[in-house]
Amino acid sequence: MVNGPREEERVVPAGDAVAVIDAHGTVTGWSDGARRLTGYTTAEATGRPAADLVAGDPRAAWRELRASGTAVVAVRHRDGRRPELALRLCPVRGERRAYVVTAVPADPGRTLAELVFRQASMSMSVFDTGQRYLRMNDAACAVMGRPEAEFLHRYYPDTVEDAEHSRGFLRHLEIVAETGRPVHYESWTRSPSGRRMHAWTTEMWPLRDRADEVLGVALAAFDSSEQFWARQRLAMLNEAAAGIGTRLDVVRTARELAELVVPRLADFASVDLLDSVLQGDEPTVGQVEADVELRRVAHHSLTAGVPEAAIGLGAADVYPPYSPPARALATGLPVLARTGDPDLDRWFGRHTARSAKLRDSETHDLGLMAVPLTARGTTLGVAVFVRLLTPEKPDVFDEDDVSLARELVSRAAVCVDNARRYTRERTTALALQRSLLPQTVAGQAAVEFASRYLPALSRAGVGGDWFDVIPLSGTRVALVVGDVVGHGLHASVTMGRLRTAVWTLADVDLPPDELLTHLDDLVGHLGTDESGESGEIGATCLYAVYDPVSRRCTLAAAGHPPPVVLYPDGRVEVVEVNAGPMLGVGGLPFEAIELELPEGAVLALYTDGLVEARDRDLDAGTAALCTALAAPADSLEYVCDTVLGSLLPETPGDDVALLVARTRALDAEQVAVWDLPADPAVVATARKHVTDQLTRWGIDEAAFVTELVVSELVTNAIRYGGDPIQLRLIRDRTLICEVSDGSSTSPHLRRARTFDEGGRGLLLVAQLTDRWGTRPTGTGKTIWAEQALPPSL
Repeated sequence: MVNGPREEERVVPAGDAVAVIDAHGTVTGWSDGARRLTGYTTAEATGRPAADLVAGDPRAAWRELRASGTAVVAVRHRDGRRPELALRLCPVRGERRAYVVTAVPADPGRTLAELVFRQASMSMSVFDTGQRYLRMNDAACAVMGRPEAEFLHRYYPDTVEDAEHSRGFLRHLEIVAETGRPVHYESWTRSPSGRRMHAWTTEMWPLRDRADEVLGVALAAFDSSEQFWARQRLAMLNEAAAGIGTRLDVVRTARELAELVVPRLADFASVDLLDSVLQGDEPTVGQVEADVELRRVAHHSLTAGVPEAAIGLGAADVYPPYSPPARALATGLPVLARTGDPDLDRWFGRHTARSAKLRDSETHDLGLMAVPLTARGTTLGVAVFVRLLTPEKPDVFDEDDVSLARELVSRAAVCVDNARRYTRERTTALALQRSLLPQTVAGQAAVEFASRYLPALSRAGVGGDWFDVIPLSGTRVALVVGDVVGHGLHASVTMGRLRTAVWTLADVDLPPDELLTHLDDLVGHLGTDESGESGEIGATCLYAVYDPVSRRCTLAAAGHPPPVVLYPDGRVEVVEVNAGPMLGVGGLPFEAIELELPEGAVLALYTDGLVEARDRDLDAGTAALCTALAAPADSLEYVCDTVLGSLLPETPGDDVALLVARTRALDAEQVAVWDLPADPAVVATARKHVTDQLTRWGIDEAAFVTELVVSELVTNAIRYGGDPIQLRLIRDRTLICEVSDGSSTSPHLRRARTFDEGGRGLLLVAQLTDRWGTRPTGTGKTIWAEQALPPSL
């Protein structure tokens, strides 16, 4: 080569045809290869215009060479022939408008290869072993944003920014040149000619001469941005499937969406919902022309503390109809905007807080995307994504971003709607259940009690746990705890029906085991629908009756955990009761047991949610209950709090009902009992006993009514009942008169005709007393009547 740059010697084999042309188009250099190819000696070629050597239009040939760097040109041979040569043009470094032209005989295959290189759709370049540019095709020039001439023979790091991806690219070029092995390199960068980030997949391989010596490095770079973004979108959608809607909680779901999209899709994200959604109601959007009020439920930012947020969590804000969030709500479609858009600037300018945030920000230019949360044809709110636009990150949201955001927001909207529906059902079930549970219990003095009901904070919803304190005749009281299998409205409704049935059966004053038998039949009927098909309704129940006169408690259980008793001396015992089958099984008997409870004993009844948990079995839970119950406590309310605090986590997985009752006892002086023979003459004696007892109690004012009641009840017992007959007076909050006999036939009121001599006794008793009734006993029945004590007492 003559007068060529030294760095080109490695890539121009000796003997090639090379000419050097100065700025005036004069040949100043001529190689031996050029002599053999054209017939002109160095002396004949140098010093003459290069155009004299071109056969045809030299200007057209020159334009093609300058434009593409290569051309096939017919030249004038010294012997008169006009062979076609493949010419390649390279500028000479350090010489203004001087060029080196290499030539080879025109080979169709070689020409085609040059065209393939030049016109390839991927970026292709050739570097020497010192990482300097030797060739670039058109696609590479487009990526770099400048023509090939500005890069040739320049060191790669001098042509790009000093960044991590540039250093990685250079290191891979060096590895190929040093090792002679091809490499694969992937990078995420912005090309010098563009503003958007790109993913590049680059293949690099060595170029070798005939001696297998490495002459340089060739590369082909593929813009794999579409595939990269597709993988990113798929990854985000996969994460959304697992990470959005982990709980049936509206606020948590909104927060999961905001945290997922930052920073991969946006620099800031917020989720605003309609108040009706948060309350579990059907969402309603006002007129499109009107302002829309939304409540901020979640936001997230690249910066700690979310300084971009102009609205605090839980606060409401009014969005004018021209604002992007309101437009997204009204149309149901995503809305894109950026600073400079009239509506966006108008909205920011109107909102003092947002305007101040934008002024205080270092970056005043931003892109915004508002996407409505729509599920099942209903709009629930809007998600807003914001990008801060800087020279380093100038990309606004595009259609691909909109497509991804719609997918993510759509999933979040379905989860929000599911949570809303769950909230509505749970709120309804909880309200129903609380309305069915006892609020106050009056008319009993047998026990002092306290209770707690805690609904589960799980996806299962509100269950069917319940408890009751039911006053019975003779100052007795029934304590009830039950649990319907399942959760939700169905369980709450079933619980209400069972509670009503227990009250009805308790009013009949059935023994606990008989009461559970009737309740079992009822559950069996409830479990069968109108078509006769059997359902899956089940329940457990514990029914206990405490008598403060005898100080004995009779109880029976249907598949329910046993009660626990704290005695006045500090002992804690689990009552050994045969639980029997669950209600609804049918056909199996229930067994009642009886135990004596001294005055001041505390009886604890509960549902299994108190003692059972995933990390604790029933025995361990019961032992923990005994320990908590034995702890010193000033009141039964404190006992309840201690038990719940000791046994339950912050978020119980099942409903819990707890009822604790401290027993009271009636003094012997408050009860008077007489055994009577089945003789009509004893009625007068009975009246005398009653009158004398009332005088001793100091309530002579009640003597008249009590004598009439005793006369009627004793007469009926003698006439229709028979031995054994017993009369009992109880003085507590009321005055109770009881007459027992040996017949199990229950009396009933009937209307006496004008000339009937009898039939008016029970009607008279019902008129003179506040309450009356009958209950079965082991040997017959007891008829009782209750009247209020005189006001002075």
